[in-house]
Amino acid sequence: MTVDEFLTWADGQPGRFELVDGEVFAMSPERVRHAEVKAATYLALRSALKQAKSACYALPDGISVRVDQDTVFEPDALVYCGMRADPDATEITDPVIVVEVQSPSTRSVDSGLKLTRYFSLESVIHYLIVDPVKRLVIHHRRAQGGLIETRMATQETLDLTPPGLRLPVPELFADRASDDDGA
Repeated sequence: MTVDEFLTWADGQPGRFELVDGEVFAMSPERVRHAEVKAATYLALRSALKQAKSACYALPDGISVRVDQDTVFEPDALVYCGMRADPDATEITDPVIVVEVQSPSTRSVDSGLKLTRYFSLESVIHYLIVDPVKRLVIHHRRAQGGLIETRMATQETLDLTPPGLRLPVPELFADRASDDDGA
């Protein structure tokens, strides 16, 4: 199946799916912790864009990123820059930042297959893998000479340049703090 065939097929299907090398994969149901961290990440990105007065836009999950003609992912959040996307679009072709929130079933895919495939897109500068259990962000950044630099952050503020955002890592886990401290 091609991405175009997949997007036509997936429109109106119950559940969420991704296409990898022409094969359809159903996405597992989410846990509350995953959903909360995913929402907090989107909101933190949106807030950082407003503070930076950036000409970029954040989107939550539900929007597809075409990696090639046979593979399309649905990241948990993304940022793209330039003109605002068509409100009826189902995919973003040039994300600058892509985010995946790890779950037990996606850990190896997020740090392996998706890492290499997202960076096959020239537009992707930052790939964030958010671990909601360890309260950790693994920040992969495109560097000079085709290198990918990796940092791990728990309390820091990430510098996502370009597009010039400052993303405070603790904000991604703030909603869970009182629950996890026994309160």
